[in-house]
Amino acid sequence: MDNTRVTRRARFALAIATGTVLTAVAVQIPASATATPAAPHRVAVASAAPHSSLSAGAAADTSYDDTYYQDAVGKTGQALKDSLHRIISSTQTGKLTYSQVWDALKETDQDPANSANVILLYTGRSQSKNSNGGNPDDWNREHVWAKSHGDFGTDTGPGTDIHHLRPEDVSVNSTRGDKDFDNGGTEVGEASGNYTDDDSFEPRDAVKGDVARMILYMAVRYDGGDGFADLEPNDNVDNGSQPHIGRLSVLKQWSQEDPPDTFEKRRNQVIFDKYQHNRNPFIDHPEWVDEIW
Repeated sequence: MDNTRVTRRARFALAIATGTVLTAVAVQIPASATATPAAPHRVAVASAAPHSSLSAGAAADTSYDDTYYQDAVGKTGQALKDSLHRIISSTQTGKLTYSQVWDALKETDQDPANSANVILLYTGRSQSKNSNGGNPDDWNREHVWAKSHGDFGTDTGPGTDIHHLRPEDVSVNSTRGDKDFDNGGTEVGEASGNYTDDDSFEPRDAVKGDVARMILYMAVRYDGGDGFADLEPNDNVDNGSQPHIGRLSVLKQWSQEDPPDTFEKRRNQVIFDKYQHNRNPFIDHPEWVDEIW
């Protein structure tokens, strides 16, 4: 890890120790675009606020508490996890084939500033919806929970669940491969702000929370009852083909530091309204991450 990143984290740790957290949020604007108010990720700001268990902006969305989440509200721990599993699995009445994922991602990840483009997860690049495929500069379907971790492939189920499938540059997708998530490594040449080493991948700051909440959604949704492996996060980075992804402690930190933004919330709503008809509960209720893990 380079000294600049170590220093940045040291400053963050000092802020926590003194009771103040500086919350910095990143702009996601394609290099080829001009800045507009409709950026898909948060406008860059820096503000001081008292330290608490939730990052600024991570307040729960209670819109669905009296309906969708009615049976989960008020629960904690395993009871909460079990209740959320029943909710998000029973309401997932729309299940896609792997070929149908292409068109779904063109809508879920549409660039708010250019409806002809999608935003790529790791690079943050705005790219034509029609440039999907297998060439090095095309975008393809990134399994954020690597499909080899549990060996579920691309069968309808976890392999086609668009709550964790995102558009990404073909070669950057290959660089991430099936690595676990952790801090550190060398910066990815084609995707500045992302880092990787032999056994882990660190996404750029603007999507760290997105990645964490996708992983934790998968752990709640797939518990071994659908004929697929029981997916569970752990605190390792050498999980191989086991149905685990780490590091859980880092994912929890990322979820707090990068709370759900407009782009992520819109994506959750599109999946609910048009495609799978289930929700990622950790986008609606980020505080449930700590209630379960």
